[in-house]
Amino acid sequence: MTTTATTATTAATTTAGEDVATLAERAHRVRERVLEMGAGETGTHLGGSLSAADLLTVLYGSVLRVDPDRPDWPDRDRFVLSKGHAGAALYAVLAEYGFIPSEECADYAKAGSRLAAHPLRRVEGVEFPTGSLGHGLSLAAGAALAARRLGRPSRAFALLGDGELQEGSVWEAVMGAAHHKLDNLVAVVDRNGWQISGTTEECLSLEPLADRWRSFGWAVREVDGHDLPALLAVFDGLPDPEGRPTVVLARTVKGRGVPMLEDRKKSHFVKLTPKLHVRALAGLRNRRERQQ
Repeated sequence: MTTTATTATTAATTTAGEDVATLAERAHRVRERVLEMGAGETGTHLGGSLSAADLLTVLYGSVLRVDPDRPDWPDRDRFVLSKGHAGAALYAVLAEYGFIPSEECADYAKAGSRLAAHPLRRVEGVEFPTGSLGHGLSLAAGAALAARRLGRPSRAFALLGDGELQEGSVWEAVMGAAHHKLDNLVAVVDRNGWQISGTTEECLSLEPLADRWRSFGWAVREVDGHDLPALLAVFDGLPDPEGRPTVVLARTVKGRGVPMLEDRKKSHFVKLTPKLHVRALAGLRNRRERQQ
């Protein structure tokens, strides 16, 4: 197997370059799968999974250089789900893009299943086990630095929750990545404004968030995390021409797509009863029909 930049571009076409309409339809299916997992035996972190669905779909559909037929391809981009509690959304996206069988999502969080509540390395497409918040950006920074030293074209992306930014280890990684000028590193913040105990600003304020990242030497992009064309434009503009790591601050809505869950603290973790599952799915589909 060759390990050149040309190979990277070729393999990228297996999952990348989708148009907005296709991405929107895929994101809708991802949300349906997430709701199915939320209606399982254990429930799941619905709010943060739904807020991240568009971000993950755009990344896997049009940004990441990955190949589901070769999940361990050496020149692939590395994606780290730092907010590991949104594992249901990642599994739904991996199923959508052929890394795992879609029917396997029905085994989510069951005894003996590979699909644990927080993602594990034994699942194709999962680079690192995550769940302890505040660690994912360090892992991605290490992957970016290793790619540079090995002369590989690989990039590293980390999706972080905004409440997670209250962890000191995040800012150590931010500082280290800027020092090493890792322009092959992208942090994406799912800025839905909530954490388990309430709003981020009530628990430990983060604003002015963009200025904080800039002060550490990062390039900052701010975007509506549910605006697919805007997301495509932001990611198309990377890497930063000044050789800096980039953070994409994506403003999102917790529970996006399901009216009864949107922007509500109680959507953080939900076990949907059969009746609530039907109601949530109907709300999601009605919203989708109005948008078409």
